[in-house]
Amino acid sequence: MARRTTIDDLGIDLLQNIVSRLPALSFASADCVSRSWNHACHHILCRPKLSSACSINPSLQAAIEEVVKKVLSEPIRPQFAIAATSPSFSVQEAIQLITAKLSSRVPVVINNSSGVIGRDAISDEFKETQWSLDVKGIMLTVGFAPGLKVKQISLEYPYNFMIEQFITDIREFSTSISGCQSPAAIMMFGKSKGGDEEDDEASEDGLDDVMDIMDYAMSPETIIVGACSDYFEYVEGVVAVALVFVKDKNKPPGTGETRFHAVLSSGLSPVGPTYKVISVREHPDNLETILTGLREGPPGTFEGVDSSSIFTIGVTKRWRCSIMQEEAKWMTSLSYHTFDYEGGQRLCVPGVGFDIGDTYQFYCRDSNIVRSTVDKVSNLLRSLRERSTNGCDKWEVFGGLVFSDSCRGVYLLGKQNADGSAFLESFPGVTLAGTFCDEQIGRGYLLPQEPQEQKSAQAFMHGSSAVYLIMSYSP
Repeated sequence: MARRTTIDDLGIDLLQNIVSRLPALSFASADCVSRSWNHACHHILCRPKLSSACSINPSLQAAIEEVVKKVLSEPIRPQFAIAATSPSFSVQEAIQLITAKLSSRVPVVINNSSGVIGRDAISDEFKETQWSLDVKGIMLTVGFAPGLKVKQISLEYPYNFMIEQFITDIREFSTSISGCQSPAAIMMFGKSKGGDEEDDEASEDGLDDVMDIMDYAMSPETIIVGACSDYFEYVEGVVAVALVFVKDKNKPPGTGETRFHAVLSSGLSPVGPTYKVISVREHPDNLETILTGLREGPPGTFEGVDSSSIFTIGVTKRWRCSIMQEEAKWMTSLSYHTFDYEGGQRLCVPGVGFDIGDTYQFYCRDSNIVRSTVDKVSNLLRSLRERSTNGCDKWEVFGGLVFSDSCRGVYLLGKQNADGSAFLESFPGVTLAGTFCDEQIGRGYLLPQEPQEQKSAQAFMHGSSAVYLIMSYSP
């Protein structure tokens, strides 16, 4: 009598073809059937993967059902999850619902945003959606990156006392996994400057000071990107939350390398002369400062600039930084601040910590700069695509994230989906997800490079800009 054919008699190619069509939950079950099935599943997920979906369903529960079903519709082992919701949704409830769907072992970072960028969970149409009273929803992105370990680390209030613990937590996690104090990449989410007026004082300074200290503490190779929103909400007592990506020194043999690339499309243009701060009068109760400036050099020009478009100043300061009894270093940083005229050369600026001798310059939103830098980003991404297919160092882009200012799109670019198109035209079919936010975080090798004369101080918090995180893999 002929032996009955069993499931173990399936050839490896046929088996891989079958399990590759399974949704994530069924795929996880198939992984446990037998050694041969485990081998087939491992072969399918030997490379990193990013999956994302958006929903504008007005019900939080229904919206989460839609995006979870979509991101888990194909094989993936989620190592991390990022979500962005409309301010009308409860972040706490969203965390509970998403964690229940994925696993308590998967770090989940959720923030309230101004809108989302990505593919609709139902129609699969790529679109940019900004929230309103009538439009609400959620974006969910899950990722799998073999060879990396990912951990969520929170910065608690008051941040000026807890920043050293935050840095220590990041360094200890990175050292334990990679043997190096500085991780490969960090995604940061927090409250923007001057957010909710009823919130604590940390909102007035935003994350400028935090990012300056992180720049001191982290290697230049560590990419830091993210978003700050007026509506940031996570858990009580948390000022910001970080998703930390670390290379695993004990990764299995044959596992390739995941790389991170940061790209910036600026939307601000400096106008007029530079001023030196000659007087500082702080109002700690109101968390604001009156600055008096003296023009440096030639007068400069505001010709052709609409005064209503000048909404921020860029303050450059040089300061000594030291944490945890480490050797102090001189740092130079650039931060952007809104302002009100107080008459003469006096400006009222939110926040404190300005010093006599700091310099500042006015900046305006500039649609020409936006279009120019979007074109440069597109050219750079095309160059990345060409480099990935030429030469002996083969690698592929498997996903991207974009953090864009809510004023872009139709207002500055004159069309929808412009920031997303810059990526999708170079990498069609590759997952891109993003959020609209009030401030964009970008630190590392931000390309395209600015002109040489603007490189003396680097800004880590950006406005009217778009910061891209490109993720690639080399087998």
